[in-house]
Amino acid sequence: MNIFWLLAFLLTSCTGLPKGLTPVEAFEINRYLGTWYEIARLEQSFEKGLDNISANYTLAPDGGVKVLNRGRNPETGEWKQAEGKAFFIDQPTVGRLKVSFFRPFYGSYNIIALDRENYRYAMVTGQNRSYLWILSRTKTMPKETLDALIDKARRMGFATDKLVTVKHDR
Repeated sequence: MNIFWLLAFLLTSCTGLPKGLTPVEAFEINRYLGTWYEIARLEQSFEKGLDNISANYTLAPDGGVKVLNRGRNPETGEWKQAEGKAFFIDQPTVGRLKVSFFRPFYGSYNIIALDRENYRYAMVTGQNRSYLWILSRTKTMPKETLDALIDKARRMGFATDKLVTVKHDR
């Protein structure tokens, strides 16, 4: 296999969708824009130990979506942030994007659950089931809503027993 095809395979495999899952349809990016707070996640090295995590989404002039992720190290008080850009993989009415914080490498951002009425909560996965984020427009989420999302994630095959709850104190 020549290096070009290997690189193409590696890049596209990072924008996949876990088998058996489908992204939300009738998605409206303008309603999704703004700030989202991370309520729970499957731990990833780039977020390990952080609290007060939020993501802010704004439209970019080229049709993409600017992403600003922030989180605080509770031991040092230091804030970390990463700026990226996302683009729709399919149609803009499907909650499936590819996001890059280190171009030209992209990862999946698949919205697999969404409060369609008010866009108050979302559940997002990456290219496989080791990635899961439960997001809210507020720093807290009603217990019933969180429990229902965790149950849904468990039924989708996620290791919900390994979810980390994110503290928000600011």
